[in-house]
Amino acid sequence: MSIATARHAYFVTGTDTDVGKTFVSSLLLARASSQGYDCFAIKPISAGCSTDASGNLHSDDAQCLQQYASIKLVEELLAPIKLPAATSPHIAAAQVGERLQAGRVVGHIRAGLSTRASRILVEGAGGWRVPINMQECISDVAKQLRLPVILVVGIRLGCLNHALLTAELIMRDGLPLAGWVANCLHAEEPFMAEQIETLTKKLSAPCLGIVPYAANGQVADLIDSIRWPSELVSPAADDKN
Repeated sequence: MSIATARHAYFVTGTDTDVGKTFVSSLLLARASSQGYDCFAIKPISAGCSTDASGNLHSDDAQCLQQYASIKLVEELLAPIKLPAATSPHIAAAQVGERLQAGRVVGHIRAGLSTRASRILVEGAGGWRVPINMQECISDVAKQLRLPVILVVGIRLGCLNHALLTAELIMRDGLPLAGWVANCLHAEEPFMAEQIETLTKKLSAPCLGIVPYAANGQVADLIDSIRWPSELVSPAADDKN
């Protein structure tokens, strides 16, 4: 049975590509589902999609999100923009003769957001300033949506600079940083604990979880390693939102 509660929606970004945005989003969805919340995620721009025998494009990231959502969206709402080339969205779109625009991307997302749920994620593409055309970035999509942001930090050499710069830009763009997640990308990472401690002290947002390295992506076993930002407030406050 689902829980009737206030709606909480977040935009998920990362310090770079391949830092685990989809994996962390899947963990959040699995956690919400296990707690009885209606939840889903939208992957508005998917680059590097596979093609089936009929020539249809499929987003592996979107299908992963769908697997752990309690509400299953139709393909047009789940992954409205699918591109074959595994590169920056503006380059991938140009390869097929298309030009992405922030306003149109936002229109697709808002169509999906019309679906009722209490826990919703919108997963970005790449990092905060990844271009979608020569004038606009994925951050322009987030700014139009006005959603609080969850930052996924892939713990590896260089992540401190990337995380601090990204957090600074998010707040400079006028959006609240609802929290960040430390995603451990390798089983053995030099100075992993020290890097996470540094980010905990320097980022002006709560750490929502430290996700241990998961070679096989055992989502069900890791849902206790992460929290939704709404879990940091009292139930009474949550009901008022």
